[in-house]
This record gives sequence, structure tokens and C-alpha cells, in this order.
Amino acid sequence: MSDEWFGHPRGLSVLFFTEMWERFSYYGMRAILILYMVAPEAEGGLGYSTAKAAAVYGWYTMLVYASAIPGGFLADRKLGHWWAVLGGGAIIALGHFSMAVPRVELFFAGLGLIVIGTGLLKPNVSSMVGMLYDDDDPRRDSGFSIFYMGINIGAMAAPLVCGWLGQRVDWHLGFGAAGVGMVLGLTQYLLGRRWLDRARGQGRVRADATASTKSTQPPLTPDEWKRLALIGILFVFAIVFFGAFEQAGSSLTLFADRYTRLEIFSWSFPSSWFQVEQPLFVLMLAPFFAWMWVRMGVRQPSSLTKFVYGLLLVGIGYLIIVPAAAHAQSAGVRVSPLWLTTLYLVHTFGELCLSPVGLSIVTRLSPRRMVGAMMGVWFLAASFGNRLAGWAAGFFDVIPVARLFTWNAAVSLGAAALLLMISLWVRRWLSESRAASA
Repeated sequence: MSDEWFGHPRGLSVLFFTEMWERFSYYGMRAILILYMVAPEAEGGLGYSTAKAAAVYGWYTMLVYASAIPGGFLADRKLGHWWAVLGGGAIIALGHFSMAVPRVELFFAGLGLIVIGTGLLKPNVSSMVGMLYDDDDPRRDSGFSIFYMGINIGAMAAPLVCGWLGQRVDWHLGFGAAGVGMVLGLTQYLLGRRWLDRARGQGRVRADATASTKSTQPPLTPDEWKRLALIGILFVFAIVFFGAFEQAGSSLTLFADRYTRLEIFSWSFPSSWFQVEQPLFVLMLAPFFAWMWVRMGVRQPSSLTKFVYGLLLVGIGYLIIVPAAAHAQSAGVRVSPLWLTTLYLVHTFGELCLSPVGLSIVTRLSPRRMVGAMMGVWFLAASFGNRLAGWAAGFFDVIPVARLFTWNAAVSLGAAALLLMISLWVRRWLSESRAASA
């Protein structure tokens, strides 16, 4: 068997499918999470108010990503990335199977297990992708874009399976299907172990070196501090992006369920299926973006500029849907599904400008002995963004939906303008550092 996979290290295929199945499990459960909580008890749900369900959703999704900090630390210092991913996947599967049992205490226990398991798996599988490449390998951004396709294959398939089972058959069967997906991911991860020797070796060396020479680690150099500062700047703006973008699972799902027509040519479908669209668009567009960045080479926009594009596009997406939201509430009708479809298409362009580039830049700029922990910091931006998304969804029944979406647009567009204004200053500040080439 070839040592390469579509021109990339063979280990990329193993991590591609590991992350694909992990994202299947996560997005499968997320597709029905808030809908299950607000569904009446007579329909098998928890019967929570929108505000309470949005709060649980926000705190859960926040903790899922916040747990990447201790998960990355444990991989760097104790476990190594290989074992962190393996153990994390097993705990995630247990969490989903706990939620498959119709008891409220096991529902919350399952959420807790998924938080712990995702913290171990999520940052470290991404770190292992970075370890497959040398720092100056021109295939890095392209490799992360391909890896991002795996994320979105799982995210696309998940609502089709778990969403349909949950909304049309039984909520807990949908949660159980998510656990089956994680088991499949762990199986192929173990079978592909030999293709990850480079990543396993780097992770083991880093963990051993940190444990044995912790007191003799050299201080960070000025160049490394500048690299970390750039990650910190992008971290702040990533929070704003994810705060708007991650409402796909909260306020936008509620908009789909309550204000959007759920049929095409007399064929009806579950409201959770709208969450298929975003990953589907990523699958269609990610190969183009991967090719484009390689084709442009040194002429491609800087990471700061790509972040500006991401914020700009997520804001435009919300502006597009404001008229539909106003009409749906004022006239008491369901609007065409094309409104949400257009929003998700525009948001996908923004996602591809920001998310895979963020993964790549963190693995490239972080000091080698800190890459796992810094990947955890990157996911902390998604954590705060998800909490922000849950907080915003709590206003869904409080203020007009059009106003809620207008606020999302205003904050995103304002952040894009601010980052654009400071980007020239940031590049000058970093001009004597290799981080300026990011």
C-alpha cells in the first residue's frame, strides 16, 4: 500500500476517518439536542422552556470545547497524543450510549462523559495532523483542508441518520446511533496505527521530554512570544465568529423548526436535516479552497485577511435572513427553506476562510513543546463562541427573531471591520518574526 494518500502522508487518511466518525457522533447528537429538550414530555422530550434548553445547550457546547485545554495538557505532559485520542473516543462512545437510556440523570451523565472524551480527542487528533508535516511543508494548509472535509462528511451524515431516528422514531435511538459512529471511528484508528508512527513518535518524544526535563525547559524566545501573541489576537476574533456561526445548532435550528417550511414537493423532512447543508457545502467547496491556497502559494491572503473574510461572510449570512424572519413572525407563516439554505452557503464560505486556517496556524506557530496545549487554547475560542451562541438563543422567545439576527450581523461585521483596521499594525509589529508569514 502506498505511503501517500492523495499526495499527503498516509496517516492523514487514518486521522481523517477518526475525526469523521467522532464528528458524526457529536453532530448527530447535537442535531437533536435542543429539539429533544424543548419537546413536550408527552412526545418523549424533557419539556424544557426555550431559555432553559438554550442555557443547557450553551454550557454543554462550551464545556465540550473548553475541555480541550486539559486534554491538550495531558497529551503533552502525560499520555501522548495517541493514547489521548484512543481514550477520549472510548469515553465519548460511553457518553452517547448513556444518553440512549431514557433517564434524565443518564442524559446529563452522558453529556459529562462526552465533554471529557472530546477534550482528550479533539485537540490531539488535530495536533497529530500537524505532526505529519514539516513546518515548511507547502502541503500543510491543503492537508488541513482535506482533514476538514472528513469533519464535514461526518457532520453531514449525522443529522440524516441521528436526526431522522430521533425526530421520527425515538430520541434515544438517535443518541445511541451517535455512539455507534464513535465505535466505528475507534476501530479504524486502531487498524491504521502503523501509519501514524511519525506523529506518535513526535508526541511521545515531546511528552517524555516535558516530563523529564520540565525544570530545564528554556524560556520562550521573543520570536515564540510573538507567535503566541498572533494566536491570541486571532483567538479573540474567532470567539466572535463562532458565537454567530455555532447558532446553527440553537437559534437557527429553532428557526428551522418553527418558521421554515419542512417540505419540498409534498415530501416532508425533519427540521434537523437543515444541519446537513453546511457540511454538504463544505464538501463541495473544500477541495476548491485546498487547491486555491496551494495554487496561490505565497500570493494567498494572510491569515489575518482570511479571518476578516470569515467574519464578513458570517455577518452577511445573517443579514440575508433578516427579511424572512421578520415576515415569518409578523405574518405567522413558514418561509421558504431557500432562506436558510442561502445563509448556510454564505456561512460555509466564511467557515472555509477561517476554521481550517486556524487549525493550521496554531500547529505551525505554537512552540513545539506547547502545541497540544495551544490547540486546546484554539478550541477554547470555539468554547466561548458556543456559550455565546447558547446565550443568544435564549432570546429567541424574548425578542423578535429578526432583531436577534440583526444583532448577530452587526457584531460580526463590526469585528471584521476592527480586525481589518488593526491588521496592518499587527503585520508591522510581526515584521521581524517568521510569524509574519502566517
